[in-house]
Amino acid sequence: MLYSFETTHLEDRTVCASEPSNEQLMEQIKQRDELALKELFARHRALLRTIVGRIVPSDVDGDDVIQDCMLEIWKHAESYDSAKGQALGWLVTLVRRRGIDRVRRNGAYYRAQERLRMESEGDAGNATQCGADEEASQGERASAVARLITNLPPAQQEVVHLTYFRGLSQREIAKQTGIPLGTVKTRLELGVRKLRSAVLAFGELHEPVHATT
Repeated sequence: MLYSFETTHLEDRTVCASEPSNEQLMEQIKQRDELALKELFARHRALLRTIVGRIVPSDVDGDDVIQDCMLEIWKHAESYDSAKGQALGWLVTLVRRRGIDRVRRNGAYYRAQERLRMESEGDAGNATQCGADEEASQGERASAVARLITNLPPAQQEVVHLTYFRGLSQREIAKQTGIPLGTVKTRLELGVRKLRSAVLAFGELHEPVHATT
């Protein structure tokens, strides 16, 4: 199958005859030529940034996507096959996919944050406060929850961190860490249960609380 995008469909600067083609740069990258990698991305950075910007609203996230793609190409340049399409088409396809992955991961992160907040505070009562006192209280609770996470057993702390601060799904955690999916689910369930119990037991959370193993 050809790569999703071809250079004939993309507006980008013309490569001079004296310059190596994109395909030649890819061959040099396969030979571990760092200058070729920098040249490839410098040549097409404006185009790639435009494509990512249509998918990822944050400039910082967009730059991260491009950096991630540079690293991936450096590590897996041999996976490029010129018979399947031109190098720029492959590069754009990769950047677009990573941009979509970043949007999905960010969405999972914010949903996970909200889920942790609800699980931590769900049974703490429905009474609410307003104004500066409430804002200070929320900040205090957030700091206390962060301390509680650092006091979880390392195995549980790892999956909680990857879930709530990296926005990874349980399957992504299993793939990244090599831990069986069932073990990931168990560790996450235990970690969240301990956090929730510690929050409820401590009430206002004025001091650090150590979760038990």
